[in-house]
Amino acid sequence: MAGAQGWSRFGNAAPPSETSPDNKSDDTRGGPASKIRLELGIEQDSFTSMSRLTPASRPLCMTKSKTIIIGGGVIGLCTAWQLLEAGEDVVVIDAAASGGDNGARENAGLIVPSHFIPLAAPGMLAKGLRWLLDRESPFAIRMRPSPALARWGWLFHRHSTLEHVRDCAAILRDLHLESRRMFAELADEGEHFGLVQRGLIMLCKTQHALDEEAAVARTAASLALRVDVLDATAVAKLDPDITMDVTGGVHFPDDCHLDPARLLDLLRERVIRLGGRIRHEAVVDEITRHADGTLAQARGEGFAERGSQFVIAGGIRSEALLSKLGLRLPMQPGKGYSLTLDAPAQVPQLCSLLTEAKVAVTPIGGRLRFAGTMEIGARDAGANPARLRGIIRSAGRYFPEIRPEAFDGLRPWVGHRPVSPDGLPYLGRSRRIPNLIVATGHAMMGLSLAPVTGAVVAALITGRPPFRDLSALDPERFH
Repeated sequence: MAGAQGWSRFGNAAPPSETSPDNKSDDTRGGPASKIRLELGIEQDSFTSMSRLTPASRPLCMTKSKTIIIGGGVIGLCTAWQLLEAGEDVVVIDAAASGGDNGARENAGLIVPSHFIPLAAPGMLAKGLRWLLDRESPFAIRMRPSPALARWGWLFHRHSTLEHVRDCAAILRDLHLESRRMFAELADEGEHFGLVQRGLIMLCKTQHALDEEAAVARTAASLALRVDVLDATAVAKLDPDITMDVTGGVHFPDDCHLDPARLLDLLRERVIRLGGRIRHEAVVDEITRHADGTLAQARGEGFAERGSQFVIAGGIRSEALLSKLGLRLPMQPGKGYSLTLDAPAQVPQLCSLLTEAKVAVTPIGGRLRFAGTMEIGARDAGANPARLRGIIRSAGRYFPEIRPEAFDGLRPWVGHRPVSPDGLPYLGRSRRIPNLIVATGHAMMGLSLAPVTGAVVAALITGRPPFRDLSALDPERFH
């Protein structure tokens, strides 16, 4: 999960699409893979690292501004880190206590350039509706009379097209690759947050699933991503430390994983070390305006913070705050769970996604985390026992030595991902409010995309061009 990143492929990805008479191999992330592979037609050279910009392309901001970042999760902290590195004054307003969760502390911790297909893709909605009949399935919609949910569903349906997938693939690839580069650079500086750069395996129980993933792998190769399709023997050789009952898998060497809790702690420490300030247990109730309509001050119970630039990066909480400013972004919470075994019978070397089950599996030190489920529209903090049973049962089906009783008594972690209807984050400057930048809606890819999101926000505030065209992420694209 970024939240459960097992979904962006549905968690991080879209669920499997339905099979049509004309297409026998559908993409498990939501689209007919063979059509996607043949019709994407994406340029392979659109990616340019932020570090590769020439000095001439990096105009300096002549006056230092004070930026108020509303949201102390991984997106807000990465934004603060990047702004402070650029010499800006920063205050982070965090609703959680110091050292709190912020929606990422126990997520899957995956960094996934492989997840270039958005959640909104052909066949996704139909498959999701069929899954509603299975109480243990990895997908659910919390149905209720709600104009906002109805609008979200309609927009999701409208964007579940092959054309949308084609339009999104290059930008998602580039965002993930840039974020991965930044994570690796952070580790090279000597920062320790459990980064493991050995790739991710899409584990497939059935030949049908392996054929579908192999089709996705060919699309990935056309996007210049490294990928290998493996049989069961090759999978076992790649990760010999755990017994697997699979037909095969697809290995994406450029994917990696980390320890989300250590990353959050590191980012908080880095923000403070660079001179930033974090106000904990502070909920913003309103943002006042100047006479010209620009934002002036963030206020809550017992505090007020004045700034010249404002960044709203509060995950699903961003929705209500933006609405008060007249920006009604269609966004729904996507609730997911994780369960972490402290002393598992076996620990793999690589992270993986259980393809048919839509569960992410992450080794974190000597522990083993299983994360999954996407409950659209669920705002409560409770855990659904049936969904948890689905995660637990899937673990044993792929890893026979991981017994169901190993999960007895475990406290499930619950997180809410902010999910946009087109599967793309809201990232950019508001056209209506010039000193407001929105950075939310990352769904299952929040952790994976956090560093590049911070870099993009810093570029916008300091007057530098972002590393590529990001107009598709316009936060007001549905207005």
